[in-house]
Amino acid sequence: MNPDRAAILRMIDANLNRAREGIRVVEDCARFVLDDSKLTHACKSIRHQLRTGLEQLDLDSDDLIKSRNTSGDVGTTISTATESDRSSGIRDLVTAASKRATEALRVIEESVKALGHSGFEFESLRYQMYTIEKQVILAIAPPCPQWSLCVLITKSLCTHFDPIEVIQRSASGGASCIQIREKEMTDAQMLEYAGNLTDCAHNLGLHVMINDRAHIAGLVDADGVHLGQSDLPIHAARKLLGHRKWIGLTCPTIDHAIHAIEEGADTCGLGPVFLSTTKAKPALSGIELITTFLDREETKHTPLLAISGINETNITMLTEVGCPGVAVSSSVCSSENPEEVCRTIVETIEHRQGANEPTICP
Repeated sequence: MNPDRAAILRMIDANLNRAREGIRVVEDCARFVLDDSKLTHACKSIRHQLRTGLEQLDLDSDDLIKSRNTSGDVGTTISTATESDRSSGIRDLVTAASKRATEALRVIEESVKALGHSGFEFESLRYQMYTIEKQVILAIAPPCPQWSLCVLITKSLCTHFDPIEVIQRSASGGASCIQIREKEMTDAQMLEYAGNLTDCAHNLGLHVMINDRAHIAGLVDADGVHLGQSDLPIHAARKLLGHRKWIGLTCPTIDHAIHAIEEGADTCGLGPVFLSTTKAKPALSGIELITTFLDREETKHTPLLAISGINETNITMLTEVGCPGVAVSSSVCSSENPEEVCRTIVETIEHRQGANEPTICP
């Protein structure tokens, strides 16, 4: 056999194995982790198309096997530190397997070109694999939504209704998320309390973030944790919660926000915007922080919540600059009509967003 042809067949054989292995790992994650029949079938289809594509090349399978030389492969002894790092769990597993598969498909594509074929079939499979990687990653780590209104629940502020009823009334008023913030509770107290509130909120279709305590967020199966600047660093919270939970961070400056996003924050709490009735704020970030965040390329694609001192009276000051979401506390928790306060805030935000949508001419 021509030495060049033998080397090319060896490359095809090695990368065929790599592609199959990578696709199988992604397929099993879709099957056993996500229980997603559609993505599982898509992976299986790629494996079938890979086999069919090789059959259409009319390559002798015996020649592929004969070209194999695993013991003499110099690449088997070369590795990097990141190859064995799957510390972020399933997401890292899928990413590594997908890269392995797409890189292998590219080598097969180029190798069959050297044998006089177009390689189009394998290019198409590579593009399909890029799409599947995205779909599986997003299913494993769904992006944090842009909430219009997040209600911060603190028991001591719930002066007219207990926290459960505040959550129920907030949901009726259009809130999309709650954050459970109890600075004074012990972990033991917080575990039971947050578990009950999380179950209630989830049953109403609300997302739930836990303030400060990432371990509690994981234990009660909340949707994520919201951290302050002096709390756990983002990478530590991510290690506790994985990529299927969201991590928010309070950011008093645009530099804090940029750094938070670079570190992997899913959402940013921006402020303090106004003076708070519940917590002393020595310095205000002001509305300017919102406008800067919405204008900067590094930040404008990340969900945000304006925080501190926001109520149904001053919400228009934020919507006028395009603020898409806010977090409120006492204005809802201490209200005699939490539902109406929530409805006013949400309708004000959504009305402004609707007004900003471009008109489509017929």
